[in-house]
Amino acid sequence: MSRKVTIIGAGSVGSTIAFMMAVKGIAAEIVIIDINEKKALGEAMDIRQGIAFCDPCKIYAGTYADAKGSDIVVITSGVGRKPGQSRLDLAQTNVNIMKSIAAEVSAAAPDAIYVIVSNPVDVLTYVFNKVTGIPESHILGTGTLLDTARLRSRLADYLSVSQQSVHAYVLGEHGDSSFVPWSSARVSNVPIAQFKDCVTNKDLIKADLNYEEIEEYMRTSGGKIIARKGATFYAIAISVCHICGCIFDNANAIVAVSTMMHGEYGISDVCLSVPTIVNASGHIGKVLPEMTDEEIAKLRRSADALKEVIAQINL
Repeated sequence: MSRKVTIIGAGSVGSTIAFMMAVKGIAAEIVIIDINEKKALGEAMDIRQGIAFCDPCKIYAGTYADAKGSDIVVITSGVGRKPGQSRLDLAQTNVNIMKSIAAEVSAAAPDAIYVIVSNPVDVLTYVFNKVTGIPESHILGTGTLLDTARLRSRLADYLSVSQQSVHAYVLGEHGDSSFVPWSSARVSNVPIAQFKDCVTNKDLIKADLNYEEIEEYMRTSGGKIIARKGATFYAIAISVCHICGCIFDNANAIVAVSTMMHGEYGISDVCLSVPTIVNASGHIGKVLPEMTDEEIAKLRRSADALKEVIAQINL
């Protein structure tokens, strides 16, 4: 791979992704495309002037034609969520934006792997699948990857362990119908409900796990950040860089991202998040944890919520 990434959208999310990619040395070439060309030029110039202290990286503003040869295309364009607004309220406006972008960029970069970040991400990932000829394996949305990071952060706080030692996922929609399958959650290799009994230093445990509070924290974090600072962009940028790193490193990493469902758990023709294997070929398969009947029902309800929105939008 040439490690070329095109980022569509030079707003807070897109520019932060570009900055972080340059600092972490993930990409060797970064193209920033935005309808506001001056903004894209300014962001590219600002990052480029710090590259002397980073790994070599060619970064510039461009047009859709400059996406040619990209290994990865990251799409962040769209109208941002306002305080008090749900992700799904954004649907039709951002669907229209996505359709116009998809036609242009897929023609320029037909072999790229596409990472959809714009919200509502599951709906827009579905739309991108439907309106382009890009193979499904090359299309994924960030989905519940950020929600999963928020979950692991909160669990690590409760249990006084490293976030990297927490193995739990948020599944379903990136939104109000997401849920945690607690039956498969682990700390190291210990089922999470048994961790307190297994650890010898009881002083580490700050409080008994409050599953409802933890899920509420995970589900409402984005809205709280938007209310406090107007937008969320640091954590999602880290998440996108993680996905791109998994692709470039051919990592076969298992991450919670949004892809098309084909009968898994009885769910089809909708994009949502389950653990998914990601490498240089895109996503190459799903890992389907054993879940309780109640958890499967929650996943299906999440799928139904997304299908209800999809039925109302103009594709």
